[in-house]
Amino acid sequence: MGEIGIGLVGGGYMGKAHAVALSAVGAVFNTALRPRLEMIAASSAQTAEQYRKAYGFARATGNWQDLVADQRVEAVVIASPQSTHRAIALAAFAAGKPVFCEKPLGASLEDARAMTAAAEASGLPNMIGFNYVRTPATQFVRQLLAEGAIGQLTWFRAEHAEDFLADPDLPATWRTSGQANGAMGDLAPHIINATLALLGPIAEVSARIETVHASRPGPHGPVAVDNDDQAQIMLRFATGVMGHLFISRVATGRKMGYAYEIHGTKGAIRFDQEDQNAVWLYRAEGPQAQRGFTRTLTGPDHPDYAAFCQGPGHGTGYQDQIIIEARDFLAAIATGSAVWPTFRDGLAVSQIIDTAFRSAAEGRWQAVPHL
Repeated sequence: MGEIGIGLVGGGYMGKAHAVALSAVGAVFNTALRPRLEMIAASSAQTAEQYRKAYGFARATGNWQDLVADQRVEAVVIASPQSTHRAIALAAFAAGKPVFCEKPLGASLEDARAMTAAAEASGLPNMIGFNYVRTPATQFVRQLLAEGAIGQLTWFRAEHAEDFLADPDLPATWRTSGQANGAMGDLAPHIINATLALLGPIAEVSARIETVHASRPGPHGPVAVDNDDQAQIMLRFATGVMGHLFISRVATGRKMGYAYEIHGTKGAIRFDQEDQNAVWLYRAEGPQAQRGFTRTLTGPDHPDYAAFCQGPGHGTGYQDQIIIEARDFLAAIATGSAVWPTFRDGLAVSQIIDTAFRSAAEGRWQAVPHL
C-alpha cells in the first residue's frame, strides 16, 4: 500500500468536499494508493492556514504556484474558481503531476481546449469533477441502458434546475456577472455530462438562453445582470434520437433538480437527484392493467453502494459522490490508465455549451463540431 501527497487548491464549498473525501476514501474503498493531505492553497496565507487546521493538511500556502512546485505534492486537485483552472492545470502538468479539476474545465472553450491539449500531451492521469453522474442510481441506469432494458431509445429530456436566484430582490453577486458564472456555465455542465453519459454524442442543438431578472439590488442602486438565468436546448443525438434540456437557477421550488426521463420501445426510466436513491423503471410487458412505474431503492447490489452501507434503502448522499470520484482519481494514478470522465470529456461538455450560445445568438440549429 503506497501513499501519494495531495495538493488541494481552494478550500471553500468544493474544497471542503474534496478534503473530506480524500480523508475518507482509503477507509471506504480500501484503496491501494492512500492520499496524504500534504498542502492546501487559498487566496491568502491566513485563509489557507484556517483551511489547513480545519481539514488536516500538513502545510498551507497563499500561493498556488508554491503548491504546484512543491516536491512533496505529487498530485493536484483544483477546487478554485473556474477562471483559475487553466493556469493551475497547465503548471501542474508541466511539473509532471496528475490533475483532478472541478467542473467546468475552464472559463471558456479556449481554456478547455488548452487544458485538454496539455493533459494529453503530458500523458498524465487527468479527471474532471462531474460528481452527480456517479450516484449508485445513475450508474444503475447506465447499466440498464447498456443492457437494452427499455429497448430502442426514442426520447430524452433532462433538467438541472435550482432556485438560489429565484428571488429578484436578492443582491447582485459574482454569480450575476460574466458568462462563465451564469446558469449555462455553472449548472449546465453537470446535466450535459449526464446526457452524454446516458445517450451518447450530441449532433446538433437549438438553444434559447435568457436572463429573467435583468437587474438586481447593489450597494449604490440597481446592478445590471449580464449573464443568463435559464436556458432551453433542443437536441438531436448522433443516433437520431431527439431530446430536450432545461437549465435554470431561478426555478422556484427546485433545490437540486438534476433529473432526467428516458423513453424507449420497451419501457422508460425516470430519476430525480432530489430523491437520489431511487430509480423509477417502467417495463412495457404484461397486462396493461398491471403496468406502471416501479420504484427501485438503491442498495448493496447497485454500483458503489456497498462500500458505504450494507442496508438496502438506507441511501448514499452528496459527499459519497465525491468519495467515489476520489477513488477513481487514485485508481487512475495507480494504474496509469484513464478513468472517465477525463479532461477530454470536460472539453466535450464545453463544446456543447459554446455551440448552444452560438445557436441562441443566431436563432437556428447548430451542428456540434467533432472534437
